[in-house]
Amino acid sequence: MFSRFFAILVPVLCCAAVQAAGAPQPPKVDAKTHFLIDMHSERVLSEDGADERVEPASLTKMMTSYVVFSEMAQGKFELSDEVLVSEKAWRMQGSRMFIEVGTRVPVEALLMGLIVQSGNDAAVALAEFVAGDEGTFADLMNRHASRLGMSGSHFTNASGLPGPEHYTTARDMARMAAALVQDFPEYYPWNAVREYEYGGIKQRNRNALLFRDESVDGLKTGYTKTARYCLVASAKREGMRLIAVVMGAESSRARARITQSLLDYGFRFYETRRVYASEEKVTEVRVWKGGAERLALGLDRDLYVTVPRGRYGEIDAEMEIATRLVAPVRVGEQQGVLRLVLGEELDGEWPLIALSDVEEGNLWQKVSDHVRLMFE
Repeated sequence: MFSRFFAILVPVLCCAAVQAAGAPQPPKVDAKTHFLIDMHSERVLSEDGADERVEPASLTKMMTSYVVFSEMAQGKFELSDEVLVSEKAWRMQGSRMFIEVGTRVPVEALLMGLIVQSGNDAAVALAEFVAGDEGTFADLMNRHASRLGMSGSHFTNASGLPGPEHYTTARDMARMAAALVQDFPEYYPWNAVREYEYGGIKQRNRNALLFRDESVDGLKTGYTKTARYCLVASAKREGMRLIAVVMGAESSRARARITQSLLDYGFRFYETRRVYASEEKVTEVRVWKGGAERLALGLDRDLYVTVPRGRYGEIDAEMEIATRLVAPVRVGEQQGVLRLVLGEELDGEWPLIALSDVEEGNLWQKVSDHVRLMFE
């Protein structure tokens, strides 16, 4: 389909090439598994055992909140709706927000208790309110996990209590974090709240990085005896957002220290820039036998690249574009491929799509283009 090849320099990248060494090796991570990624470009900056099955512990509550937000977005309930606290929710052990059985608690308060205080009682109360019981809620969790591409995860409860069929991966936790940032920007700032008081009991957020690094704005800690200490953190500096996942650290101090070192490494040695906006014209092609002779091609999503600092000007863009494109053409149809190359390495490739429809031309346009094509 794409028989003609063009090697060009993308206009927004046409600055002098800068000779710079690649980024150094990432820091050594003393944890069972870890994963560091730029959220916008999806460039992985460091990983070890990222697809290994591990216990999520209270990182589970990221998915719990995601399901609640999703159901609320469908108009099924509101933040002000009150939830009747069951005995099961009240009896939950571990971290709690200390809700009382038989009382009614607003959804918003339970979400704050879930996100800030990591309340197991809040998790069960919300699950029962949304789905009737925790088992049905877990089915919703798994449906969202599948939709989000979390192929290494399976959930059996809303709180993160350990179980043989309750597991995830560091890569999947990064996907979960990115989904919370992107899909629910109106609620995501709750993950940066440092303390929350309910029933006269004030508790601090267990994410120590919220108190140390102003660029960190979430997300969740976790701990069980078998999962050890876990942390998913997201930080934004100068428009660049990184997500770091550390699972199986030896202490709460270790998980914070390791996560901070990963974030600092990513921000210090890499930069992320947007090359093209979604549906921005990247190039245009000739259309034959159509009502219009030229068709703009672009991307169906914003295109970001993450490169070692100082090497952005070395990126080349190559396009493979369809030839002899004949009308009709429909918006969204793929008509080419855009590739970005850094040095001798392919940084990635993205489909070039039609940004508008081109209908068939009139009889004269069809006949004249038919003749011209005979000499192409």
